[in-house]
Amino acid sequence: MISRREFMQATAAASAFCAGSGFGTLGQVAAQQKLSQAGVLKFDALGKVTILHITDVHAQLMPLYFREPSINLGVGADKGRPPHLTDQAFRDYFKVATGSPRHYALTASDFVALAKNYGRMGGMDRVATLIKAVRAERGDDKVLLLDGGDTWQGSWTSLQTKGQDMVDLMESLKVDAMTSHWEFTYGAERVEEIVKKSPIAFLAQNIRSKEWQEPVFKAQKTFVKGGAKIAVIGQAFPRTPISNPSWMIPDWAFGLREREVQKEVEKARAGGADVVVLLSHNGFDVDRKMASRVSGLDVVLTAHTHDAMPGVVIEGKTIIIASGSHGKFLSRLDLDIKDKKVAGYRYKLMPVFSDAITPDAPTAAMIEKARAPYKEKLGTVLAQNESLLYRRGNFNGTFDDLICDAMLKERDAELSLSPGFRWGGTLIPGQPVTFEALSNATAMTYPNCYRTEMTGKQLKDILEDIADNIFHPDPYFQGGGDMVRVGGMGYSIDVSKPIHKRISNMTFLKTGKPIDPQRKYVVAGWASINQATKGPPIWEVVEKYLARVKTVNLKPNTSVKVSGV
Repeated sequence: MISRREFMQATAAASAFCAGSGFGTLGQVAAQQKLSQAGVLKFDALGKVTILHITDVHAQLMPLYFREPSINLGVGADKGRPPHLTDQAFRDYFKVATGSPRHYALTASDFVALAKNYGRMGGMDRVATLIKAVRAERGDDKVLLLDGGDTWQGSWTSLQTKGQDMVDLMESLKVDAMTSHWEFTYGAERVEEIVKKSPIAFLAQNIRSKEWQEPVFKAQKTFVKGGAKIAVIGQAFPRTPISNPSWMIPDWAFGLREREVQKEVEKARAGGADVVVLLSHNGFDVDRKMASRVSGLDVVLTAHTHDAMPGVVIEGKTIIIASGSHGKFLSRLDLDIKDKKVAGYRYKLMPVFSDAITPDAPTAAMIEKARAPYKEKLGTVLAQNESLLYRRGNFNGTFDDLICDAMLKERDAELSLSPGFRWGGTLIPGQPVTFEALSNATAMTYPNCYRTEMTGKQLKDILEDIADNIFHPDPYFQGGGDMVRVGGMGYSIDVSKPIHKRISNMTFLKTGKPIDPQRKYVVAGWASINQATKGPPIWEVVEKYLARVKTVNLKPNTSVKVSGV
């Protein structure tokens, strides 16, 4: 149920877009009147400890549009539970009013119309404003700022500076500690170089040297805030050498290391910790299972799966928080500590509405300076756009459809494969495709677009392996991304089936005939984890394609048929 006031607000916002494309300025003005910096920051403080959490920024310095998924399936015990709810089901669960700012920020439905009303989100100068405001309210001695990783990668400027633009910015925000995942794709030497110089504690209890099985990074650090001892344990993405190139980090072994997490908790308690926080990049479902099995965790700050939830999930006695991605949100958790334990908490997921928040001037100047050498290239218009280009979704993303189409044409391929990455912004119809928009979806250190031959059987094996990585009923066997995107091919998937039995009806769209298991097909793809992969960087492939088509106007993609939901 929604209140009369919420209903009236929703009606005012909806009136701007209910008649097709007639959003108009009236609807935009009405929507913007609901947004204010004071409203975003409004919070009934509790206790003497505030934890701020931001994660999965993916090097997005600037405000952007980012559409949340319309399909986010859970399997096994997590089926139908947060975060695996979307659109109306999500809004019903979290009591989000239709047409409201939170509707726009947290779900996918009516995205284009709501985006035109409420504007872009994020921008690290706006995030800086919120962080400084909370510190001013509470006092530096009460606020702990934690970064969940996937911070240094995901933009052209971060790629060109090997993450230095983001390192400088996060240091300026006085981040206390971070953990990691995509950071490792700059290579072990670069990561170690940054960690040695940075005042930010780089925590990762689950990384060992292969030769001696010794810790590579600090496992935990204790901070005193509001008179309480807060132990923060870092958990890097455990499957990094599987999901990303292992040759970039050849001497390091990763893993969940659940027993070691328990030992770190016990070590923290023995050292007098009042609060134990797991700063994790496991992914939500993995963290929920870990919280059910590791005793003594007060808070888990989860990351990797990019889930944004306006409420906490309680697993046993553990508070789990998911803070979204791309700088769209900043989480605030206030803790009341009594007798060396958490006696109460209060939480808010703060949406970073770019138009409503005054940019922090020093941070804005830092961002402008970092972007200056690349500004002309970033602003280059590659094509006009008449589609909603987004990435998130378990099976399809229109930005990936564009990339797949480009590979088919420019690499003279019969089929194409694009990884199910969850990073990269959204473009609404009418926004031009700039080089910045393209690089936000492709900027990485292994971007080569290969061209090879694969048999139909090899293709099916690839789809089956990736599907098991996503839909295995045990979260500890999940990797947390989305399905590989396919071009020139369709298939059916039953997510309830076991491995080798999920994928069927593979079809070669060019002929309408089934994919032949024995026949070899010419396949183009990118982001191979194999070393010395040959081919042009994917952004060059897409640039050439856009120069050819000039206007992006994609048809709905119905090539994947899903069952077993």
